[in-house]
Amino acid sequence: MHRAPAVIALAVLLAGCADVEGLQSEGNLGTVHAPQSLWKDIRPDPPEPDQKPGTAAVVPGLPEVAGLSMRGVNALSVVRADITSATEQDGGTGRLVDPRAVQRLALCTQAVDGGPDCPVRPAVLHDLTGNGREELITALDLDGRLSELRVYTVQDDGRVARILSRRAVLEGVEVAAEHLAVREPTSNPAYVAVSDYVWDPKARTMNLTQLTLDDCPSLTGAPLSPDAQRCTR
Repeated sequence: MHRAPAVIALAVLLAGCADVEGLQSEGNLGTVHAPQSLWKDIRPDPPEPDQKPGTAAVVPGLPEVAGLSMRGVNALSVVRADITSATEQDGGTGRLVDPRAVQRLALCTQAVDGGPDCPVRPAVLHDLTGNGREELITALDLDGRLSELRVYTVQDDGRVARILSRRAVLEGVEVAAEHLAVREPTSNPAYVAVSDYVWDPKARTMNLTQLTLDDCPSLTGAPLSPDAQRCTR
């Protein structure tokens, strides 16, 4: 019975401490678990040279470019030669090019632009290597959603080389200085993935340097710029 005042005093003291700023309970934050590694004993074989679609490759069957300028090069001829070569190399497995690409190219006529049904996009010229010479940027649309993005350069010996190939849903493609950014939808319709490629003078190819997420303007309420595209759901 003599302990009651002490117990009451302790209870009052603890109640007072609960009112001190910074000591409020944040509830159960859950248990922190270490990452669990899945299939840690299984490793993929290293890729063969012809299984690296991002590596530079001279496009066979094309004449050397006079003046080292892409402005006189027929983009459709370059894409045709590249797709044909890549299809022969990967044997239709789809490692280097979608198996539907050859069939889609058959829709192009002998016209300079390939005709109204040609799935090859108009070429864009932009200096991505920083050497003062423009690269050729284009894409082959495989269906209403998927495309084969291709970037070509003229080497010092006049030969045309592919420095980037990317199969993707092209929500948008942007160039600025020596950067090329590819915007793709994600599983969350409120965001797009942005892959930033930059010229690597040692590898002589466009390398992925940054992968980020960006808001989808049409779904977040952000205003669209005049040349912006609405995100693909």
